[in-house]
Amino acid sequence: MARIMAIDYGKKRTGLAVTDPLKLIATGLTTVATHELIPFLKKYFAAEQVEMILIGEPKHLDGNDTHATPLVVECIRIINKNFPDIPVKKVDERFTSKMAFQTMIDSGLKKKDRQNKALVDEISATIILQAYLQAM
Repeated sequence: MARIMAIDYGKKRTGLAVTDPLKLIATGLTTVATHELIPFLKKYFAAEQVEMILIGEPKHLDGNDTHATPLVVECIRIINKNFPDIPVKKVDERFTSKMAFQTMIDSGLKKKDRQNKALVDEISATIILQAYLQAM
């Protein structure tokens, strides 16, 4: 059975999360340097079946695009070019970084560990994916 992957795209780092094959549980996968995203995905997709990619769409509170929205649109174009058989779906990512940071606090991580932005990105991708699974 194929997995669903979530991407929390950023200019420098990109957080990734995947479901289990039964699509019940969202788990943080890793954070990669954004310039290494496509090579990472090629390796991952060679080893694992992924049926869909969710990508966080950055929006302001009022629903308007942010400065990062064009970067995500370009990322989607590149993903579609490299992996035309895997559909990409945009999902609202408002508040995921704040939720990720709060999750780190709630889980008892020390202040130094909470400053790890790569971990925030990975948790944000996991939150995007878990919200999608709950909505299904």
